[in-house]
Amino acid sequence: MLGRTVYINDTNTGDPKAKTSNLHAIICDARRFILYNRSIIEEAPLQLYSAALVFAPKTSIVRGLFLDQVPKWICRLPEVERTWSSTIQILEGHSDSVWAVTFSPDGQLLASASYDETVKLWDTSTGALRGTLEGHSGRVRAVAFSPNGQLLASASNDSTVRLWDAPTGVLRGTLKGHSDRVGAVAFSPDIQLLASASDDSTVRLWDASTGVLRGTLKGHSDRVGAVAFSPDGQLLASASDDSTVRLWDAPTGALRDTIEGRPSYRAGAVAFSPDGQLLAFTCGDTTITLWDTLTRASRGTLEGHIAVVSAVAFSPDGQLLASASFDSTVRLWDASTGASHGTLKGHSAWVHAVAFSPDGQLLASASVDKTIRLWDLSIGVSHGSFQGRSDYVHAVSFSPNGQRLICASDEAVRLWNTLTGVSPGTLKGHSCRVISVAVSLDRQLIAPADDDRTVRLWDALIGVSRGIREDHLPAVRRVVVSPDGQLLASAPGDETVRLWDASTGMSRGTLQGHSRHIITVAFSPDSQLLASASFDSTVRLWDVSTGASRHTLEGHSGRVRAVTFSPDGQLLASASRNTARLWDVSTGALRGTTGGHSGSITAVAFSLDGQLLASASDDETVKLWDIWKKETIQILSTEGLVYDLSFSNDGSCLKTERGLLEFQSVGQPQSDFSPYLYLKKQWVACRTENILWIPADYRPKCLVVRDNILGMGYTSGQVTFIEFDLANVPLGAAGQQAPR
Repeated sequence: MLGRTVYINDTNTGDPKAKTSNLHAIICDARRFILYNRSIIEEAPLQLYSAALVFAPKTSIVRGLFLDQVPKWICRLPEVERTWSSTIQILEGHSDSVWAVTFSPDGQLLASASYDETVKLWDTSTGALRGTLEGHSGRVRAVAFSPNGQLLASASNDSTVRLWDAPTGVLRGTLKGHSDRVGAVAFSPDIQLLASASDDSTVRLWDASTGVLRGTLKGHSDRVGAVAFSPDGQLLASASDDSTVRLWDAPTGALRDTIEGRPSYRAGAVAFSPDGQLLAFTCGDTTITLWDTLTRASRGTLEGHIAVVSAVAFSPDGQLLASASFDSTVRLWDASTGASHGTLKGHSAWVHAVAFSPDGQLLASASVDKTIRLWDLSIGVSHGSFQGRSDYVHAVSFSPNGQRLICASDEAVRLWNTLTGVSPGTLKGHSCRVISVAVSLDRQLIAPADDDRTVRLWDALIGVSRGIREDHLPAVRRVVVSPDGQLLASAPGDETVRLWDASTGMSRGTLQGHSRHIITVAFSPDSQLLASASFDSTVRLWDVSTGASRHTLEGHSGRVRAVTFSPDGQLLASASRNTARLWDVSTGALRGTTGGHSGSITAVAFSLDGQLLASASDDETVKLWDIWKKETIQILSTEGLVYDLSFSNDGSCLKTERGLLEFQSVGQPQSDFSPYLYLKKQWVACRTENILWIPADYRPKCLVVRDNILGMGYTSGQVTFIEFDLANVPLGAAGQQAPR
């Protein structure tokens, strides 16, 4: 690609303006292409030919020119956006939530504060990381540049404020005095003062050059979460969980005014307009209040977010107000009229901070999803359809024969043909979100679990409802179909399990005995027994024909998150916290206990011969345990959470929703393993090699891998597939496709 000459075909016109326009379009598109993919091009240059082209918008000029350069082993491309969105860059590097962002006064740097206890400095023109400031011993919650750009202040849960030399990153001093976490900092316009707000209910004023405490502002009765100086430096505003915003005389520290927010609501963010005549603040709900500082009266309330508003910021010209929310969006408002100017979607979790660049062309947003997004406001508000909530996909799974992908989303179950990528239909009728789906082994029945307190049975072949049961009072959290396809068991989120006739939908009884909510259930291989796991730290075994309790298995010290029967039905494995227990099904006796995980176990599975037990944990490992020798024989890294775990039919690997995990069987040479797909964080891997990087905009909410097809579901309701020719993936060329 880099060596190919691009010719602009203007044979149909001699108009020099048209030629200039075409050249300008190519340059602009190439700039967007490079900026959006800068990080992966630097990390793994050959991803320029795969990931960068594969995920470029359909109308991208660069994509159109070079699409034939995509490797042939990517044999089905995913659905992508039609055009570039307002996001020009996504900055990744923090290992935890990003809590604050701010631009330097010259707009060349962006500083971000994170719960990973660091501050990072980014080049705003290229997105490159310029440096990482380390030293705080707690989460960093706020960051601010001095007006001359020479100092950078950071506030942390370690109860301190640190002052850094912005050009060099050298620590200039540590300000101590607060008795609790510090959540906000702000410099005065003349750089004489630095204000810090703390959970100790106070605001402290420091000499910005010496670090000497100049005063402590007391009066709030709860945590102070935000501070801001007026443009003339005469006022300091502080917002508190005591439902008030207080205005202080900055030079003297005297209280000038108290703005009462909504009773029982928390004032969480505050910002002055550039002319100082407006004050925007939040009240711990979904609204923003505009306050006239001259008349001391409300100018209106901005409504539109569907979750708590966490931050506000005015544009440098004062015409726009940006707001960040826990609904994962950023909204733009006309500051004078309050009219909405659009919504920026893309973050996959809470947005906690926003900041305008000094020229007003860029907006930065920081999120719990560990990323910072830079939005180009000059092209207007546009966002992709893959991220942002619309018809949230909660779970995806393949049908037993792999020909259908079944998606659980808000108020519907959607079916997709995995060969064509086309949806043959949607199973509608649910009035609340569908959180999981069970499919019978004969592929005839689909049973969703949802929040609308019903159990619906669908004919998988023709998409017709077989019946609705409305006997549940709580929402249905878990549904499983018996191996013989005759029964359906549902866990409604209370202390009971309900049994249903799969063919008629009629109730077959209610199993009662647990003292707390049931988490999961599992049928024995012969469909005669049902195991239920509960928050009450026990597992119960039930006779499904009589509804009688056969055994109560006690010994776990916490909620039991997973249960499964051995293939011969003689053993039951249950998992709680970081241990798994093995029980004799006929007697209820404990047969053994496994341990060693550093996190809670999320899934367990027996090998087909019943000799091995695999346990997946949120420590991102899977442990293989020899049941009879009672020892761990192998530990596999998952590089992500695994909730769906089983052994392959030939016993050579473990099947998960992220793909296959290869393990070395005794006496089996490594060459006996066939290529397989696996998703490792932001990478699609083939065996041990990373082959395709997935940009942040296309990282799924839920995913499933089967053979050579990757199915991905998004918060927007979108579903897409990528198919690979695994036999032709060029393995063994370490470092050429991507870092390992």
